[in-house]
Amino acid sequence: MTDSNRESRSDCKVCTVPSNLKAMQAPKQTIVDQLTQTGYSQDDIFGIKLALEEALTNAIKHGNQNDTAKTITISYAIDTVQAVITITDQGDGFEPHTIPDCTSPDRLPLPYGRGLMLMRAYMDEVCYRKNGREVYMVKRREQKK
Repeated sequence: MTDSNRESRSDCKVCTVPSNLKAMQAPKQTIVDQLTQTGYSQDDIFGIKLALEEALTNAIKHGNQNDTAKTITISYAIDTVQAVITITDQGDGFEPHTIPDCTSPDRLPLPYGRGLMLMRAYMDEVCYRKNGREVYMVKRREQKK
């Protein structure tokens, strides 16, 4: 079960950055560093980092329409059980069900359109809130066997 109020916990960190790819590097690295320090596996870190990159890129390009006057808010809480990351843009939002299936034969040759699928593939939960302006992602930590 998802703790939907996770962002209100005292261990949740929030940062707001300008809407450009260069500004995303520092918070992305901070999240990866915290995942490493908390003992997440390299496979989990790879998947979270990929989902985070896709979410941030979508927020900049599609949400904020590359408008550098707009910002992106990144909230995250990482502990030994799970990582919860929320990315919020200042765009108009979207309806996820209207995005074409990137695995359909007519879409396979296109060099874009796989971000939502990758986020769903690597994270345990992905949901859209605030009319699609916010993506909420959860990755439960891989348990050692």
